[in-house]
Amino acid sequence: QVHLVESGGGLVQAGGSLRLSCAASGRTPSGMGWFRRPPGKQREFVAAITWNGGYIVYADSVKGRFTISKDKDKDLVDLQMNSLTPEDTAVYYCAAKLVVSGAYDYWGQGTQVTVSS
Repeated sequence: QVHLVESGGGLVQAGGSLRLSCAASGRTPSGMGWFRRPPGKQREFVAAITWNGGYIVYADSVKGRFTISKDKDKDLVDLQMNSLTPEDTAVYYCAAKLVVSGAYDYWGQGTQVTVSS
């Protein structure tokens, strides 16, 4: 079992930045990811990182603006979001998986990010 708690959401103006954090406890995941659900849309992938930080992947829509990172000393995975646009408005979810090639089995409760124009 992996327990995930997100923090850091909020309201920001377009062009601004926010940093989301995901604290993991319980079993050690093999990989972590960030997903988001924009208003009225389906959940979509944002970024992912292996637990050792050796592999990182981003959705095309956030490349060059968002950075996912894993704290080496703490069980934290952060998502630094820069140059935010109203299209980034969504509930952001942290997810974890125990098998690198497997599905994300564990999810946080979500944190709201709202970008005003």
